[in-house]
Amino acid sequence: MFWADRHAEEIKKRFGKRTSPLIVRDEKTASGRVHIGSMRGVAIHGTMAEVLAADGVLATFLYEINDFDPMDGIPSELDSDVWAEHLGKPLCRVPSPDGKAKNFAEYYADEFKGVIAEAGFKPEYYHSSELYTSGKMNGVIRDALDAADRIRAIYKEVSGSVKKSDWLPISVLCEQCGKIGTTEAHNWDGEKVSYICTKGPGGSVGCQHKGSVAPWDGAAKLPWKVEWPAKWKVVGVDIEGAGKDHSTKGGAREVSDTIAREVFGIESPYDIPYEFFLDRNGKKMSSSAGRGASSREIADNFSPTILRLALIGKEPAVQVSIDPSGELLALLYDWHDRIASAYWDKTDDNEARLFEVLYHGAPPQKIYYPRFSTVTFVAQMQHLNIEEEFKGLKESVLTAEEKKELQERIVYARRWLERYAPDKYRFVLAKDAIPDGVKDFSDTQKKALRSVLTFVEQNKSLIGADFHAKLHEIKEQIGIAPKELFSALYIAFLGRDSGPQAGWFLSTIDRDFLIARLKEVS
Repeated sequence: MFWADRHAEEIKKRFGKRTSPLIVRDEKTASGRVHIGSMRGVAIHGTMAEVLAADGVLATFLYEINDFDPMDGIPSELDSDVWAEHLGKPLCRVPSPDGKAKNFAEYYADEFKGVIAEAGFKPEYYHSSELYTSGKMNGVIRDALDAADRIRAIYKEVSGSVKKSDWLPISVLCEQCGKIGTTEAHNWDGEKVSYICTKGPGGSVGCQHKGSVAPWDGAAKLPWKVEWPAKWKVVGVDIEGAGKDHSTKGGAREVSDTIAREVFGIESPYDIPYEFFLDRNGKKMSSSAGRGASSREIADNFSPTILRLALIGKEPAVQVSIDPSGELLALLYDWHDRIASAYWDKTDDNEARLFEVLYHGAPPQKIYYPRFSTVTFVAQMQHLNIEEEFKGLKESVLTAEEKKELQERIVYARRWLERYAPDKYRFVLAKDAIPDGVKDFSDTQKKALRSVLTFVEQNKSLIGADFHAKLHEIKEQIGIAPKELFSALYIAFLGRDSGPQAGWFLSTIDRDFLIARLKEVS
């Protein structure tokens, strides 16, 4: 069963026949270019909302752009000397790097929203600053301040984190310098919070102002582990998962679950813990660790459909590689084409269901998909007419839809070849000189190559499938091992011992050059 279908069954059992929409929620603090890792949450929550809706369950996917957190670091692409003065300010009050967007958070959020849309997800966006400034958070702020003793105890009991005896679960917006990440609150009298503006994370420095303010309507914010369950209550969240790091024993989720019950009087949302994205070395992709790339960079190297497949195809509890380097892109295209066949030919219900969800419940009609690894080869052969080659492989004229698919794959194949593809996918005909490896050919290999030459000379028109069949016939007649025959052919024309399907590959080479080279090496 597809993972989202399984969770949908559990969700329906938990919430019964609700008449109001279930709220599915996720969020991201827009403090810089959003890392690709954040797309895992988007994909899981977005897919759940889609599957529930398709099953007749009202569901709304809300996505919060957290723009009220303090700026606690400066993105590497910005000048730290210029931006240091803004450290500690709410992100929504820091100017946009391009001077065009509404603010710093909006600048980076806009790029991320573009990636989300390309991957086929359509959340309803809102901003955390709006929750605070509108007064919607006022009630939970009062609840948290009144229960400060209990929250300190929960931190200690659940996670082992010890807070000072006068610590309050609130960060005040300094009246003098406008920073929120540098203030320490130390007294709550039921109406106002006393604070001092000292210092904060990321090297942010306060102005030393001391004051007392009513923490309403955007004058203060809650710390994350308290804010999280507070938002569940204010927004009315029913379904919200979290990354594995938050879902461990004593982690943020357990702290927030406890605060939700004991302070805010609500049950925490249905949880879907999920694993991380991995790079090609099996390491967690992490912006803080400097591994991986931004969501925009990854999206630029995957077609929207293939990106979506990489995001939703595996169980949430399974680690997923989404690094464009290595063979991943070729493997993803093969996976896509396999689940397409499963859907069209009704050979595998699970893979067919994935294909259905991949295309939002409306999969395309059956078409010919050109294999991506073959596309990468043809795209490197400048003398070939690409559409004609695939017309031959399909053995019929390409439809308009097939031509469109082929052209898209060519775009991403060339991009991949330029930036990330392993050497095994890069092919250059050795036209200028006979490769060195030819001198090591055995007598049996040379004999087999002479048989290949005879076949080419006797056939003016070379068809890939027929050529490949002939190679196997020669292999049996000569008594040569497959590896010996095919490696000799690849070395002769590519200077390496591996390559694409031999018969088809040889059929694409100019016939005169093919004959000349076979004579030289046999």
